[in-house]
Amino acid sequence: MVGQTFEAIFTDGRLPLTLAEVILLGQPREAGLRAPFSLQFHGRAGLRLSQRIYRLENPAVGAMEIFLVQIGDGADGSKFEAIFN
Repeated sequence: MVGQTFEAIFTDGRLPLTLAEVILLGQPREAGLRAPFSLQFHGRAGLRLSQRIYRLENPAVGAMEIFLVQIGDGADGSKFEAIFN
């Protein structure tokens, strides 16, 4: 999955975001549950997105709605994160 492109869907078009990193954030709270993790996406430099739920589509995964928060913007691109507890 890392390195794949996901498209954020808007009423007036699509915006590509690349899944750059998956980070484990600890151990599961209870046996049988998944561990918390974050997904970090990269977009073009200068890109600004409000923190909110975005519909993301990927040919291999399908469509999902994810709450994204911008965590950076530099010469190497904009960075967004989704945390799953």
